[in-house]
Amino acid sequence: MDTRDNSRPDRAAWDQDEARRIITRCAALKGGLMEALHGIQGAFGYIPAESYDMLADAFNLSGAEVYGVKSFYHDFRDTPAGHHVIKICQAESCQARGSRLLTAHVEKLLGIRLGETTANERITLEPVYCLGNCAVSPNITINDKLYGRMDEDRLEGLLGKLG
Repeated sequence: MDTRDNSRPDRAAWDQDEARRIITRCAALKGGLMEALHGIQGAFGYIPAESYDMLADAFNLSGAEVYGVKSFYHDFRDTPAGHHVIKICQAESCQARGSRLLTAHVEKLLGIRLGETTANERITLEPVYCLGNCAVSPNITINDKLYGRMDEDRLEGLLGKLG
């Protein structure tokens, strides 16, 4: 059961009743906590702290255990992401082929660092630690679309195309 709604460009404001519906659909599933976390993030764009107790109750866990699972996975967010999410690979192959310089360049262009979102909430910049495309590194994703052999000029061109 996939509880994510990736088709919604604008995420809903926190709604406890909607979160409860998502959690209820997942409570009986094997691995349901992960599905519930994905579902909540899909609905709201992040996993609000207000959901931890609801998740803990539904899955017979402590709030700390829920937070531990959520924080272990890098794709789960504590705050909403920007309209566009750019991930830059920081794994060894990409580093050897220039991802650190690429990261520094885009941080300077956007005025943010990895893990941050621009003030206008347009772009979130995140690290990723392998995209499995090492043969054509350095790699990035923009809104989950993979781009290999990335350089500063090409990245600037892609940034210019973002709406």
